[in-house]
Amino acid sequence: MFGFGKTPIPVAHDDGRIRARFLVKHPGFALDVDLDLPGRGVSALFGHSGSGKTSCLRCFAGLDRPQQGYLHVAGELWQDSERGFFLPAHKRAIGYVFQDANLFPHLSVRKNLEYGQRRIPAAQRKVALDQALQLLGIGHLLERMPSALSGGERQRVGIARALVTSPRLLLMDEPLASLDLKRKHEVLPYLQRLHEELDIPVLYVSHAPDEVARLADHLVLLDEGQVRASGPLKETLLRADLPFASDDEAEAVIDGEVCAHDGHYDLLQLSLPGSEAYLRLPHAALPNGHRVRVKIKARDVSLSLQRAEGSSLLNLLPVQVDSWHALDAQMLLTLRIGDQRLLARITRYSFDQLGIHAGQAIWAQIKSVSLLAP
Repeated sequence: MFGFGKTPIPVAHDDGRIRARFLVKHPGFALDVDLDLPGRGVSALFGHSGSGKTSCLRCFAGLDRPQQGYLHVAGELWQDSERGFFLPAHKRAIGYVFQDANLFPHLSVRKNLEYGQRRIPAAQRKVALDQALQLLGIGHLLERMPSALSGGERQRVGIARALVTSPRLLLMDEPLASLDLKRKHEVLPYLQRLHEELDIPVLYVSHAPDEVARLADHLVLLDEGQVRASGPLKETLLRADLPFASDDEAEAVIDGEVCAHDGHYDLLQLSLPGSEAYLRLPHAALPNGHRVRVKIKARDVSLSLQRAEGSSLLNLLPVQVDSWHALDAQMLLTLRIGDQRLLARITRYSFDQLGIHAGQAIWAQIKSVSLLAP
């Protein structure tokens, strides 16, 4: 039997990370995970339907009670089955955002938000109502009823309601799944602002690779209720033993910083950490110094021993061969560019003709670059 705690237990010598172990057995399915996650930024739980993503999130929230479980968050112990301690859901300092915003239909936007805020004593409020309104861009919606909102607006209000509870942990269960593409693109920039401006760790459940690539810092791959991989997003996407790299959509995510804009051709120029090289891509002007995230698919990278002259490709980068992995008739190469890494997929024939070897200096010819985080 679980004992119930009235308050969290402080964790001595806390390093700010989130640690969780859950064992939940159901007929035909078991969730058995052991996680060590960063105490800030976005950790994405990714996997196919039925992999255990939502079950794991419900354990974090205290909505499901594992047969065996341990959880500490932000210096507090919320659960430890060995000690018979279980902090119930309503005592956990969490914000929970579901696929549907679940707004109270009889309350205005303002009253929905005030309802969430009243859960927290005034002295403990860390996210002010005005701050949530500004972050989610919903100040003009306060007097509307939920029925008068678009799907994207409802979801933004739902996120704001979760924020004004001043959570120590924000749980988001596929918050964009019920939205069409236009509404997703409406909400994504606001999710990104939360990531950049709030120091609240987020667990983000999704089965959409583009959402994960755009928002996540840390990636957890779940499969049949178990953790297949867990690590920093940019490193985990490159692992040859995981499906990300072997898939036709294999891609690398890298960071850049805006350093110039060519107004005549509408080309944005990005500097890359640790490299004198830069990327160019068609895009409207952004402020110099603005940090962005881009993705480059392995299939859009070809290799050459010399720098191509007279090429239509915008991006020809000097890189270094790091490692490679055989994929049937093709080879998947990991390439270093400054402090970051790219993927390239070439044929075995090209691999041999180029004399590929570790540490080799070579030119990467990049056909397409996609901006993920403007």
